[in-house]
Amino acid sequence: MLHVGDRMRVDGNPYRTIWRDGGEVRIIDQTRLPHEFVILSLKNLTDAAIAIKDMKVRGAPLIGVTAAYGLALAMRRDPSDAGLAAASAELLATRPTAVNLAWALAAMKHRLQSLPPSARYDAALAGAGELAEIDIAQCAAIGRHGLDLIRAIAEKKGGPVNILTHCNAGWLATVDWGTATAPIYKAHDAGIDIRVFVDETRPRNQGASLTAWELAHENIPHRVIVDNAGGHLMQRGAIDLVIVGTDRTTATGDVCNKIGTYLKALAAHDNGVPFYVAAPSSSIDFSLEDASQIPIEERSEREVTHVRGLTEDGRVETIRLTPKASPAANPAFDVTPARLVSGLITERGVLEPNKLALATAFPERVRDRDDSGSSRSKTTNAIDAKELELDLREEPVATFSHTGRGGKS
Repeated sequence: MLHVGDRMRVDGNPYRTIWRDGGEVRIIDQTRLPHEFVILSLKNLTDAAIAIKDMKVRGAPLIGVTAAYGLALAMRRDPSDAGLAAASAELLATRPTAVNLAWALAAMKHRLQSLPPSARYDAALAGAGELAEIDIAQCAAIGRHGLDLIRAIAEKKGGPVNILTHCNAGWLATVDWGTATAPIYKAHDAGIDIRVFVDETRPRNQGASLTAWELAHENIPHRVIVDNAGGHLMQRGAIDLVIVGTDRTTATGDVCNKIGTYLKALAAHDNGVPFYVAAPSSSIDFSLEDASQIPIEERSEREVTHVRGLTEDGRVETIRLTPKASPAANPAFDVTPARLVSGLITERGVLEPNKLALATAFPERVRDRDDSGSSRSKTTNAIDAKELELDLREEPVATFSHTGRGGKS
């Protein structure tokens, strides 16, 4: 069901990206946006897996919640131990990069494994619902902490705050609020004059198709720009702040996000523009310190060679952009080193992008190393139930000066 208190609106009506409707789960088909608004029903495990793989749902937090609901749907048909293992494996294989997928599935398996099969379906539905609420709470908290950054710039500048985004880390990438957009929505609600520059984000154009669609429905001033315009705008002093999302952040603060993020970070660093990453703890992989070990998804070359759009006579069509004889490469993500990141906006405050700051803010996600020096950090396959308990205090547990690394003083 939808909740009247949900923040995001479509034509004035409250929506989440995913919700239960009786024995089915409903989603917004994001492959049809921005020209068509279509609701899909997920009736079984296969529907959920296809929705994730085909990017009908996308964004690391939403992928995790969708997988949780997919596991619940699987428990309705086969709640046995073998059914639980098979469903988890099928969902885990859909998208390899976003760590929220493994995090959510591990949390669900932990909850279900000790229960008799007859109790697993109801428990799985409840668990998926709790993960959805956790995601909303995390994003709202990220919005509060990010609002402080925007407000400080507005007070110092005495004029509109110009923010650059990349890809879609908006409410469409989560259950509600979004990660990178949460501070933007909070600032807009607070009456701060903000202007958003939206990277189109080739090849799937999530910025042009999704972020712009969101901002238009919120009446937030914005402009869509081509991906390569960001550096130019920073050189001209037209950008005050960059906020992006993350699909997987390592325990040492390196950030894996949509392809092109690294180039924006380089440009921001060169021009003294603060570059922040909105990172819920569910997107932080505390078991991984070496970013080179992150699996980078290679998607279909058709996403590069073809584009979908609206014709002048109102038809939605897909056309080829490139010569038929020209193959294409399509890595979906890149890694931004922590040294280029001004800070990580988490639900527990704005943190330095390093191992100590992350471990201090999220001690329950980290274990001590043993005497041999080998890591005993919890992996995404061994999440303790207590890790789902959020600390969303108003005062962050770890912060730093926001005019330091990569920022304008």
